Parts: sequence; C-alpha cells; structure tokens
Amino acid sequence: MSHDTHLPTSPTARAPRSAARRPQTLRAAGLALAGLSAVFLFEMLDNSVLNVALPTIGRELGASTTALQWVTSSYAIVFGGLMIALSAVADRFGRRRVMIIGLVLLALASSAVLFVTTVDELIALRAVMGVAAAMTTPGALALAFRLFDDEQLRVRAITLISTVGLVGLALGPTAGGVVLSFAPWQVLLLVNVPVALLALVFIRLGVPADSGGDRHPHPIDVPGALSGTLTVVFALVAPTLFIEEGAASWTAWLAAAGAAALAVVFVLRQRVAAHPLLDLALIARPLVSSGLAFKAAAGLAIAGLSYLVTLQLQLDWGWAPAQAALGMLPQVITLIAGGALISPLIRRTGLATAAWVSAVVVVAGLGVYAAFGQFGYGWVAVSLVLVAAGMRIVGVVAGNNVMHGLPEDRTTIGAALIDTASQLTTGLGIAVSGTIIAAGFTGSITASAWTDEQTIQFRGAITIAALALTLLAALLVGAGMWWARRGVHEVHAQE
Repeated sequence: MSHDTHLPTSPTARAPRSAARRPQTLRAAGLALAGLSAVFLFEMLDNSVLNVALPTIGRELGASTTALQWVTSSYAIVFGGLMIALSAVADRFGRRRVMIIGLVLLALASSAVLFVTTVDELIALRAVMGVAAAMTTPGALALAFRLFDDEQLRVRAITLISTVGLVGLALGPTAGGVVLSFAPWQVLLLVNVPVALLALVFIRLGVPADSGGDRHPHPIDVPGALSGTLTVVFALVAPTLFIEEGAASWTAWLAAAGAAALAVVFVLRQRVAAHPLLDLALIARPLVSSGLAFKAAAGLAIAGLSYLVTLQLQLDWGWAPAQAALGMLPQVITLIAGGALISPLIRRTGLATAAWVSAVVVVAGLGVYAAFGQFGYGWVAVSLVLVAAGMRIVGVVAGNNVMHGLPEDRTTIGAALIDTASQLTTGLGIAVSGTIIAAGFTGSITASAWTDEQTIQFRGAITIAALALTLLAALLVGAGMWWARRGVHEVHAQE
C-alpha cells in the first residue's frame, strides 16, 4: 500500500485499545456487522420505500401535495439537523448506548403508525423517526471503524455496510410497490420494527460497550449544539421551499439567509467556547477537511444529476415513470456492484489517491452530462455510471479518511460530519438545479404539451444547471485535493 494511505495521524495522538479486544477478520465481527448493516438498511430503505406510497397516503389521509412533501422532508430535516448534536451526546455517553436507545425509539415510532389518522400526525411521526436515525446512523459508521485495528478490514467493513444500505435504496421502490399490491401502506413503516429489533440484538451481542477512556471527557456545548442544529435545519428547509415555491419565494430566501447567519453564529461560538461542540482545528486537519470536501462533492453530484435526468427523461423525452425508473438502472447497478472496485483500487493507489481519483471521476460524469446529455440516452447512461462509480468509492474512502483523522473520542461526531456534508450538498444540488430550471422556463413545467420555445428553454436550463453542478463539484474536489496535498507535505515535514 502506498505511503499516502496513512496520512497524518500523529497530531491525533491516539491510544488504541488492545488489539486482543478487536476482531481480526470480518467473520469474527459477524454479529456486529449484521447489526450495523441493519442500521444502514433502515436509513436507506426508509424514504425510498415510503415515496412509492405517497399517492396512496394522500388519498387515504386527504393530504395536499405540500403536506406529502413534508412527510419525507420532516424526516430528512430532523435527521440532518440533529446528527451533530446527538453524535456529540454519543461520544460522551457511549456510542452503543445511544444507538440502542435510538433503535428502541425507531421501533416504537414505527409501531405508532397503526394509530395515525391524519397527515399531520404522520409528519410528526416521521420527525420522531428522524430523531431515531440521527441517534443511530452516525454511530454505525463510527462503531464499524472502531471494530478493527487493521485499515483494510475497516475499509472492507464500511464497504459491506454501505453496500447493504445501497441494496435497500435500490430495491426500496420495487419492494414498496409489491407490498402495496396486497397490503396497506402502514406496513411499509412497520417493517422497521423487526429491522430495529434485529439490529438491537446483534449490536448488544457483537459490539462491546464503550470504555471510559473512549468517551469524550468534556461537557456538551449547548449553545453550539443549538446554533449548529438550527443552521443545518434552515439549510435543509431552504431547498425544500425553493422547490415548492420557486426562486421568487421570499420564505425560501429568508431560510437561506437564516442558515448563513446561524452558521456565522455557530462558528463564532466554537471559537470562544471553552469546550466547543466541534473543534474547528479538527476539521482543519488535512485528512478530515479533504474527506469532507470529497464527500460533499459526491453528494452534490449524485443528487443533482438524478434530479436532472429524472426530469429530462419524463418531461422532455416523454418517458413513462416506469421507463424512467429503468433509465436510472445504470446508476443503481453501479452503486451496488461498485463495492468490488474499492479494495483493489485502494491496494493499488492508497487511500488518499483513491479519494481524489474517485472524486475527479464524479466531476467527469457531471461534465459528460453537461456537454453531451442532450444527444441521446447513451451519454446519459455514461454520466450516470461515472458519477455513481466515483461516488461509490469516494463514499467509503473519504469517510474512512475523516474517521482516521480524528481522535477516538470524536469518531461519532466525525461520522455525523460526513453525513451532514452529504445531506447539505444533496439539498444544494437539487435546489440549484430546480432554481435554474424554474428561472429559465416559462409556464407550467408539468403541462402535457410544451411549445417549441419551452422545449428549447428547458434544454438550455438543463445544460446550465449541469454546468453549474459541474463547477461546484469541481471547486469542492479542487479544495479537497489541495487539503490532501497539504497533508502529504505535513507527513514529509514530520519525517
């Protein structure tokens, strides 16, 4: 393995636990990996399964289109907003303990769907499930990383867990559609109950409890937790409002301005707090900052491209929804099968090189779509494969790098940073794409028949949106490569 696999960990000054307490093979950690995989399966399966049921939910609960949007948005916003704060709690009070509480909450909330009679109750229930996801998902990555001392085993474990989640993401809509053909929509949430209970049992049996030395010793910065949570919430609400109300919406712009103002408050608080929630010096470490930049670029690309291609296939090319779903298969197949590329690439290049190479592939995929996506589905498929392949690799490698660059008592909040970076740029990618299309298209985009002028407007807007996403992703990748290079220089200077 090349020297850049082990970019600076000396500033971290870790005191690793005894190797005897850690498994030496994936098989030896089978129970733990099964439980952590179940957690990722829930996260990925949850929204994708429920989306297919939204029309049915709307009819049965008399919900408006906006209310149905909030059925999914409430989960994502609460999940994204609370990840950092609840991860700080986990780092202090025990990662396994917080995860088990989250799994119990998930099982109870999912069971409560049997008593839902209005869409407002369902929205509230989805918000509670978002709390459970914020308590469990970052901890899954942190615990998977901490299971092993060997770096290759860590990468293989994270690859395995993420692959299980991606299978759930890919199969969710199909499985949901099959279930709805013979069962009520509530079953789609009730399936979380056995998943949560199995995960709870496997984690209890397979994951050791945190020792006192593994926990962060300082108290939680409550003002920092509040301002950080509100920053992420406003940042995730803004794209939803832009999509629902359009680029001229003052509430959407107010939410965006609120996110920016709260971000400034959060940073200032972290600079003066005696025990900051998020030590900004840790984020400045090359492994951490470069990994977050690469992960953010991948989140931006996969969300933005999926949004644009879905609109293009159905609205411009006239494909039926089922055909459009088949049109996205190259992305789905690559995301699932791409796990086989990760270990060979890392063995050949090292972690750091694999991170930036895969991030560059993501940008290249966006560039292909921007330049050639209008000239036929073959080019669209190429762009989907490139972005998915790059995202599949960078998701594992960049995540491992971030975790590797943090002290052991900050690993859960490190995992939360990874997920938060991806969540924020996912919202940004959709918001940028939707705003550009709304600004460049006159009339109703969902009208059954477009004029020739509207078709030209839409295609021009799609191209501009793709170019904007390519530029943003390239800036993030460029920043990540610069930070990674700084890390290499620091290692050489220490030697």
